[in-house]
Parts: sequence; structure tokens; C-alpha cells
Amino acid sequence: MKAKAFGALGVGLLGAFSMTAHAGVLQGRDLNSDGTFDAYYDTTLDITWLADANYAGSKMTWNDARTWASSLNIYGYTGWRLPTMRDTGATGTESCNKIYNGTFCGYNVDTVGTDGTIYSELASMFYDTLGNLAIYDTNGKEQDGWGLKNTGPFTNLQADAYWFGLIYTPDGDNSWDFNFRDGFQYAHNQSELKYAWAVRSGDITPVPIPATAWLFGSGLIGLLGALRFKR
Repeated sequence: MKAKAFGALGVGLLGAFSMTAHAGVLQGRDLNSDGTFDAYYDTTLDITWLADANYAGSKMTWNDARTWASSLNIYGYTGWRLPTMRDTGATGTESCNKIYNGTFCGYNVDTVGTDGTIYSELASMFYDTLGNLAIYDTNGKEQDGWGLKNTGPFTNLQADAYWFGLIYTPDGDNSWDFNFRDGFQYAHNQSELKYAWAVRSGDITPVPIPATAWLFGSGLIGLLGALRFKR
């Protein structure tokens, strides 16, 4: 379930690096002091992700996914939830089909605003932190290299849809999800079965284990040596 805390750090860091619009750092968190990472703190979103992106082991309905996340107790750490996003009030899910950028629904959605506003935690992970591409570019054309090519330090990250913890505003029977196969953010009926990835607001511990940061995003590669020496 967990990424090793030590060994081949340089290879892992360089392999995880991606040139994206928003810089990000994932810092490993060893929650039970066994030398492995149970979670990663996301410095861009100020949330902590479970290291196992399919900790539940199976797909669930939306209601079951929310119950599962909220009831988690990971080595004494509670307060887990499903990721969230910003629903700005579409008039219907069908309007998402031909939207390829600059909105909250469709492909290449807004992730983090210039003022730091978080628009989509799952999209931020897929696009910004991991540097993956949607099946379509911003002009609606299929692009080379699309899909879940980089899973970073996480285990069991599925190329499939994951639930958000947010109901779709115009239709209370639907809830939002993000597809890690093709980068599509959409709303579907809550009875459908999708994956759940638990997150926790804020950081779990104030200081990461020495030499454990995974660097992502444009401009951070130059900090690699400095971070390693500091820790």
C-alpha cells in the first residue's frame, strides 16, 4: 500500500517531476513510524492524500463512498473526506460534453486560481501535480500522451472515475466525479459505482521524515539539491 520511505530518492524525485502550470510538492507522512508512507501532504492544496488511492479496495456508490471516507481511522487519524471541487452552477450535465478548457466541467478544467482559490482537488492532482494530459487538448483535438501516465508516489491509483464529495447543483440525484483515465470532470448518478480516494484537510504532521519530498511542477527541479541537503 505504501511507498518506501528510503532508497533511490533521486530517481524517484526526477521521475515524478513534471513541467506544469502550478508548482506542487508532496511530502511523505509516516503515520505509524514503520518507515513507510501512509499519506502525502499536498503543499499546493493544503490537504493530505492517502498513499493508497484505492484503500477501500473496490468501487462504491456515492453515499457509501462518503460514509467510508468519513469513518476512516488511520492509526488514530480521523477527519478524512472525499475530495471536493467548485460547482459554479451549470444548467445541465450535457453542457459539459463540448467544453475543453477554462471552466469547472469537462476537460482541462480550472484547478487552482491565480489568487489561490481551489477549483478542483482531483483535477489539480491529475493535471498540475502529476502532469497528466486529458484525452483532448483545449481545442478539442485528441492529443498524444494523454491519460494516467504518471501516478507519482501513490499506489493503486486507478485509470477510472473517482467521486468528489459534492452533489451536482441542478440535480440532487447526481454527484461530481473526476476520471483519471481521460481527465474528464462530470456529474453522474449517485447509484453508480466509482472509486473513492480519501483526503484530509491540512497537514497531519508539521515536519516530513527526512529526505521524503516528491517535487512536482514548473520551477521546482532546481530546489532538489537544496531540499536534500537541508534535510
